[in-house]
This record gives sequence, C-alpha cells and structure tokens, in this order.
Amino acid sequence: MINKPSVEEMTNDELNRYELVIATAKCARLITDEYVEQRAYAEKLIERKETDKPISALIDKDIRDEKAVKNAVARLHDGEYTIIRPEE
Repeated sequence: MINKPSVEEMTNDELNRYELVIATAKCARLITDEYVEQRAYAEKLIERKETDKPISALIDKDIRDEKAVKNAVARLHDGEYTIIRPEE
C-alpha cells in the first residue's frame, strides 16, 4: 500500500520529517477537538428533542468517517493548514 501524498511531497525539501510529524499530530488534535464539539452539540439537540436525526447525520462526514491523522495529512497537503516554523 502506497501512502499518498508521500513524505517527500509533503516536506518539499523545506521541512524535516520530525517537523512534519509534529505538525500532523497538532492538526489531528484540532480535528479531534472539532469532532468532539460537533458530537456534543448533536447530543444536546437530541436530548432537547430539537431534531429526530441520528448523531451521525449531525456530524460532518469528513471528520466522522475518516481517521484524524488521514484528515490532517490531507488538510496540510491541500494548504488548509500551514506549518509555521519558529524563527531561528
């Protein structure tokens, strides 16, 4: 199984692998937090009987169905998130 995008494609000879791993982990945490917020909101709606939809229908499909790390890599690759390096 070949992972797309490749590490070389993600780093573009500008980042090392360590920086990529840290950035991916931080993005995955943001995505996980986003999922938790959406689920809590959906549970409140259901508890108050403001909707008859299941929880899965009230949560964004991308963060519900895919792993957080896979979403993080995709968002970094697409430029939705950027990696900011500290000044040296």
